[in-house]
Amino acid sequence: MSYYMNKILPLPFEEAVTRTTDALKAAGFGIITEIDVKDTLKKKMNVDFRNYSILGACNPKLALEALTIEDKVGTMLPCNVVVQDAGPGKTEVAAIDPVASMAAIDNPRLREAALVVQAMLKKVVESL
Repeated sequence: MSYYMNKILPLPFEEAVTRTTDALKAAGFGIITEIDVKDTLKKKMNVDFRNYSILGACNPKLALEALTIEDKVGTMLPCNVVVQDAGPGKTEVAAIDPVASMAAIDNPRLREAALVVQAMLKKVVESL
């Protein structure tokens, strides 16, 4: 089982980040965290790294449902979406597969909730 779903876009990095953020918002997800890995590695370790951002996407209604079902599931939230440079003129977008990540928790109700989020994220990635 793959733990992510992805798509390569024929777009520059910044445009891909904007398009991904807009698509997530249109699907009901807010971006509650954004980590610029390239900038962080440069500041903390003086390492040059490719453009790489981690977007923490959250649908508040679905997050509340998951937290109600399983109170420690917050250790696995939000749903991370990676946008990274994939070579000249290309950017990869990869989203966590919540069904794969929730498989670590033995709770059938949580799996049902994860299936809903999985379908939503899959539509977002496919729409890019």
